[in-house]
Amino acid sequence: MIIPGELIAFLTFPGVIVHEIGHQLMCRWFRVAVFDVCYYRWGNPAGYVVHEPPRTQFQSLLIGIAPFLANTVIGAIIALPAAIPVFTFESGSVIDYVLIWLGVSITMHAFPSTGDAASIWAAVRSRGTGLATRVIATPIVGLIYLGALGSFFWLDVFYGIAVAAALPAALVRIL
Repeated sequence: MIIPGELIAFLTFPGVIVHEIGHQLMCRWFRVAVFDVCYYRWGNPAGYVVHEPPRTQFQSLLIGIAPFLANTVIGAIIALPAAIPVFTFESGSVIDYVLIWLGVSITMHAFPSTGDAASIWAAVRSRGTGLATRVIATPIVGLIYLGALGSFFWLDVFYGIAVAAALPAALVRIL
């Protein structure tokens, strides 16, 4: 059974919102003007940030991958407190399960989109890009495209569960 992307985005909308906030905050950090932001909408893409071209290719890279960092960290932090009662005592309140859903929802939207990859690739291929930026960005763009392909096989869901549920469960067992 194939579930449309719009339905998944609707059921995991907090992740879409945090993804776009990640882009927007990195733009603000680098003082890149943001012209339009849509945190969530029904359609494809489910959200977007329209901004001016960054001053450097490295800034473009960081703006593109910001959601991976933001969604991963925020999703894990939100799910961690719920992991203690759910995975240690095998019980939990409704709030605990909501926090785990929220953590998984946020974390599964960590992967940058193919649009992010295309933007990074265009910046990397532009004239004047330093060798270090090219060396760092090229495999990242490849990984983003692999992640997009993997999302067809639910890689994003498995990543969300691993980071927001399995990792906190492992930390609880260790501690």
